[in-house]
Parts: sequence; structure tokens; C-alpha cells
Amino acid sequence: MPNGVGFNADYPTITRSQQLWERAQRRIPCGTQTLAKGPTQYVQGVAPIYLQRGKGSHVWDVDGNEYIDYTMAVGPLVLGYCYERVDAAIRHQLEEGITFSLMHPLEVEVAELIARFVPNAEAVRYSKTGADVTSAAIRLARAYTGRDVVLCCGYHGWHDWYIAVTDRARGVPESVRQLTYTFQYNDFDSVLEALDEDVAAIILEPVTFEPPREEFLHRLRQVCTERGIVLIFDEMWTGFRLALGGAQERFGVQADLATFSKAIANGMPLSVLTGRWDIMRLLEEDVFFFTTFGGETLSLAAARETMLELEEKRVPEYLERQGSRLRDGYNAIAQELGMTYTRCIGYGCRTTVVFDPTAGNPLELKSLLQQELLRCGILWSGFHNLSYSHTDADIDYTLEAYRRVLPIVKQAVDSGDVRRFLRGKPVEPVFRRIGNFNIRPRVRS
Repeated sequence: MPNGVGFNADYPTITRSQQLWERAQRRIPCGTQTLAKGPTQYVQGVAPIYLQRGKGSHVWDVDGNEYIDYTMAVGPLVLGYCYERVDAAIRHQLEEGITFSLMHPLEVEVAELIARFVPNAEAVRYSKTGADVTSAAIRLARAYTGRDVVLCCGYHGWHDWYIAVTDRARGVPESVRQLTYTFQYNDFDSVLEALDEDVAAIILEPVTFEPPREEFLHRLRQVCTERGIVLIFDEMWTGFRLALGGAQERFGVQADLATFSKAIANGMPLSVLTGRWDIMRLLEEDVFFFTTFGGETLSLAAARETMLELEEKRVPEYLERQGSRLRDGYNAIAQELGMTYTRCIGYGCRTTVVFDPTAGNPLELKSLLQQELLRCGILWSGFHNLSYSHTDADIDYTLEAYRRVLPIVKQAVDSGDVRRFLRGKPVEPVFRRIGNFNIRPRVRS
């Protein structure tokens, strides 16, 4: 009998998942379309590999096991699975058509709605993936400034200009690799040391889990203004979650360009580039960024209803409240157990659990916690991505699950051999180098 959401005696049976995985490896490179959804991000041999359906905050795998989901499709499901208002809009639009030979009114309606919510969204352009619009923003910044170099901080997609700074850059020309460098978040000196007259853009995730300190975002805004550099906020995770207007609204800092995806359409594929009209107007004749499916109407219908629901139900405030309960509850339990080496950090809408290396290999500790949560019917990949469908009962149950499984992690740490407690291969890193890499050599005048 499949496991449910409860304190099950054993781990979920994943026979059907494993059969599908064997077939996938013969046809699909890496076996997955999205690395964060693949088996390397879960304890292999224990975690489900394929999900069949979802409703609200719960999902069911292909073997029938039920889980509370805290990954929520790696970001898009801000309202929840099968959210009726959004799905009804999709069904209605499906009856009228998906794509057309001319433009559709939804293109205008959704652009006006985005401009109402997002600061500085004087112009709007649609695409399908986050990498599309971050790359378009970089091209625009280079065209506007006449410069080539980009400084970045965070994850910005798979295109050449960004992936050049990672250890998965094979196939990217060396000349392209010399045009992008990274800086450390909250380290303003590292930004200043990399700046010169060649820098076209500074692009960053305005916040992940560490809050901005010492007016970091405001100082970036100031130096970009002073030096004629285009400031770009990659708001894939923060947009419509931290606030309706994202990080720009939450922190009171306006970027020149901002990019959005994930939460804007509750699971439908839509990405958005917004920004100043004097920069965006280059898309009219000078910079080419057009796509056949940019005006696809099912996604636009979903975006319209998602944004209206976020506003009417005050969803960002709900996410902050529920996520803070989860974060603070986890930290209280860890403190009671004397587990000073783990904590939950981040803003309520998206928090993550971290482990200090002094307690052992952080990936093994994460894997063990994930493994034990799976037995409780909780699908967790290291963070809590809250949706409007996560109820008080979900949060209460999850905290009780932490109260039951954290002592197992503590026991493993105390034993000095965390690996012995794992029933499968632990989680693997996506990139082998994730900090202090590809820093530009100090620029001297």
C-alpha cells in the first residue's frame, strides 16, 4: 500500500519510478529536462523520481505515494497545483485558441497589469524561459552602453554569457568567457574592484536567502547611475513573492531592467523582461528579440488571473507569515536539541535549511534530513518554497515531522559517520564551484 502524509513505518516504494528512470536514461541525456528535478538532487534509491499529479500543496508520485511538496515545481507554483481560478482561465482560453496569426488582446492586458505592479516597468516583453529574458537584458545593456563586460551574482540560466563562469562551460568560446565575471553578494568592495569603463551591466538576484546588508542594493544602484552601467535585477524567485512588485518594491530600489518568470503564471511557461523605456525601445529596431510563442495565450491568461489572485488574496503577506512560522519553528526545535550547527534562513516566502561543515559533510546531512522527511510524506529538496495552498495544518504537520527526524540527524552527527545512516546515494551539487569563482582581477587605474 502506498505511503501517505503521515509517520509511515517505512520509506516509500518507488518501483514504477525506477522503471521509468531506466527507460529515460536510454533516450534523454542526463535523464531529465530540469537538473533541479533530477535524481541527483534527491537520495537515490529512496526518493521518488516521477510525479503523477498534484493538488494544492500535495503531490502523488507514479507509485501512488502522497507528499506535502515544498519544492513546488522549483518555483512556479505560487498559488498551488490545479488552482481553480487559473486553470479555469486556461480552459476558457483553450476553447478560443492557443496561438494566432496576429497578436492577441491578452498581450496588451497583461503588459498593463505588470506595469501596475512592478516598479519601473515602463515597457514589457514576453518569452518562455528565464534564460531567454536574462540574455535579452544583457544584450540590451550592451547595446545601450556600447560596452561588453558583465558582472553577475547568482544563477541566471544556461546561455553562453552566464554559463561561461561555471564549470559546465564546455562549448562556450574563450572570447565569450572573458566577458563575464562574478562578484560576491553583500561585498561591495568586490564590485568596485571589478569596475572599469568596459562594464555594461551588473546583474544579480537581488536576494536569495541572505538579506542585503549595509545598503548593498542601494549602493549598487548609486554606482551604476554614476558610471552609466545598466543595473539588472533577476527576479525569477523574488518576483510576486517578496511583494507584488518583487524585490524592487520590497527594498525600495529600482533597477534599470528586471526579469521575471516562475510565480507570474502559476506553472505556465512565461517569462517577462521589464524596464526603462529608453533602454527597452532598442527592441524596436536595434536589438532583435522576438519569438513565435511570446504571445501564446494560455500562459498569458494564466498570468492575468495569477496576478489578480495574488493581489486580491494578499498572497505575498500570506507566504511571509506561513514561511516565518516554518523557519522559526525549525530553529526552535534545533535549539532545543542542541543542534547549533543547523538553522533555517531566508525570507518567509522561500527559506532554506543549512548545515555547518563542522558537523560533517553538508550534502550528506541535507540528504539524511531529506530521506527521513520522505518517510513522513514530505517532498523537500533543501528549501521551503511556500505557496498559497500550504495550510496551517501543513505547517503544523511539517514542524512535527522535524521534531521527529532532527534527532536522527543529531544521532548521525554524534556518531561521526553520517553516511552510514543513508540508504542511498546522497545529493550531488549542481555546480562544483559555487562561491568566489571567476572574480575579475582587480582593475587598476
